[in-house]
Amino acid sequence: MKVAVLGAGAIGAYVGAALHRAGVEVHLVARGAHLEAMRRHGVRVHSPRGDFTAAPHATDNPADIGPVDYVFLGLKAHQYATCGPLINPLLTPDTAVVAAQNGIPWWYFHGLTSHPLEGTRIEAVDPNGTVSAVLDTHRAIGCVVYCSTEIEAPGVIRHVEGTRFSLGEPDRTASTRCRDLSAAMVEGGLKAPIEPDLRDDIWVKLMGNVAFNPLSALTRATMAEMCAHRDTRELVALMMAETIAVARAVGCDPRISIEKRIDGAQRVGHHKTSMLQDLEAGKALETDAIIGAVVEIARLTNVPAPTLRSVYAAIDLLGRKALPTQREAATRATNSDRAAN
Repeated sequence: MKVAVLGAGAIGAYVGAALHRAGVEVHLVARGAHLEAMRRHGVRVHSPRGDFTAAPHATDNPADIGPVDYVFLGLKAHQYATCGPLINPLLTPDTAVVAAQNGIPWWYFHGLTSHPLEGTRIEAVDPNGTVSAVLDTHRAIGCVVYCSTEIEAPGVIRHVEGTRFSLGEPDRTASTRCRDLSAAMVEGGLKAPIEPDLRDDIWVKLMGNVAFNPLSALTRATMAEMCAHRDTRELVALMMAETIAVARAVGCDPRISIEKRIDGAQRVGHHKTSMLQDLEAGKALETDAIIGAVVEIARLTNVPAPTLRSVYAAIDLLGRKALPTQREAATRATNSDRAAN
């Protein structure tokens, strides 16, 4: 088995290190100081389950890798449409793409035989078909990540909690490619159950992301702070209830209570969501995949979702206002590099 991790950040490098430990031929695609550290010292994982180091091949040029059996996407969902030059050298007609993204994936309505929305493109995550043109839906293996990691230092991954990476085919089959990947991940120390319909898992995780991610960016609050603040906790519960209604309208039923979902988030403590971390780092926000797509599906299914629509409007505006700042930061960094050279 040959696997390329495209976007070997905190999650991608952790998965790559685990697969390498299982004897898989792994290639990590990254850049900057993180790449250089992995080239020199491998991926150093610090985990409550035991520290380990793995030394898979690391590069910034996918052409150095060539065709692979699986591409594990560690990119943000909004980066998919422009990843063609990076992913194309890795593909054969049979290469599977494992999309470990937050929110609603671009393949969501693919493979749903007899579903009234089968084949519907969700504009929020596949605008004008730009993502499916790069990542054909037949390649997709869904992946819902129940794992928290962070880059503690270049080449050093801090595994905080969780090892579960739920896998599933869009058409709900238990394919050979899913079974083989699951076995390799389990051999590397991860949990990788193959779900009969991964969409249920998508909505369970999304119940938390759809509320906590945008609200944290808007308020700069941690998970514990949002859960402890009475009115914000009520707002979270309202957003979750609307999300459940949207999920049920497309045939899914997240089997977890709202209070249990909130209590679980509160136990995470003073953790900053990925959206808040991206905002503070001057990066683009995953608003469309996490909440915009849910608002779009609500419109497609005629489900009232006024709270979701209101919060989406606010976080979308925040993301758009941040873009000039992000461009200015990128320009300054480029000019600084030129001056140094």
